[in-house]
Amino acid sequence: MSLESTRITASTSELFQAILSDTTGEVVAVNLDGEQLTALVETIGGLSESPTVRSLVEDSVARWLRDDFLVASAVADEIVAGNLSLRTTEARFENTLLVTGETVVSIVPAGDRVAGLTTDDEDFVATTREKWNSEWNDATEVSFRTPPRSEIHESLANEIGEGVDADFRAMLDSVETTRDKETLNEVGLNLLAAANNEIQLFKISKWGEDTGLASRATYSRTKTQLEDSGLLATEKVPMDVGRPRLRLLLGEELRGVDVDDLVEQAQKMMAAAPA
Repeated sequence: MSLESTRITASTSELFQAILSDTTGEVVAVNLDGEQLTALVETIGGLSESPTVRSLVEDSVARWLRDDFLVASAVADEIVAGNLSLRTTEARFENTLLVTGETVVSIVPAGDRVAGLTTDDEDFVATTREKWNSEWNDATEVSFRTPPRSEIHESLANEIGEGVDADFRAMLDSVETTRDKETLNEVGLNLLAAANNEIQLFKISKWGEDTGLASRATYSRTKTQLEDSGLLATEKVPMDVGRPRLRLLLGEELRGVDVDDLVEQAQKMMAAAPA
């Protein structure tokens, strides 16, 4: 005898937590949108033991994920850890599903709540898994150029300094997205963290290029933009051989500002700067 039930939660994350914490083995996630997949990744990352999740999405969702460093680096973390794999498909989606070994859960958002409509009918579950396993085999794997967040922080702490990494973490935590082109992105935040610790531009930009965060040319362009907006300043550091290098400093209005408030103040300065 099959069991059909409905679980209603206050958020998608809460629903995923309830489903995945009781699940072992492999889960197939079908037709999640960008925000739902972000919630899934956060849920997976918070579990001490996560099931392996295979997620089939539309190509537009994969592009949406790649466009935000905060999301892309978290997704990359779970892919590298073996907890998540992601593919795009041209298959026609009708519902948003989580398919476990024993259940099929249809995800239904409704206003400020989310319902999970669940069945454990063996034939239905088996047929659904077979369908999406077949689609998975024909789907295209999604790759991410963004490095995993954990690797970025480990490398930054080891190669540049724990203080820079701590500031970078705090700054990333203070923003909701790096998708908005008119505000600070990951490179701008990384430069501010470096400036708060008076790191040389050459050193932080070489680290960023080596880790795959961004090219040295991107660091240089971003430095100029932030300097023009008054967020950064530089001073020359004489070298025994070759041209002097530039040490990054915070702009005068940002010096002494607590790191937890620094990004907000910097965003205001950027908005007020002449175009």
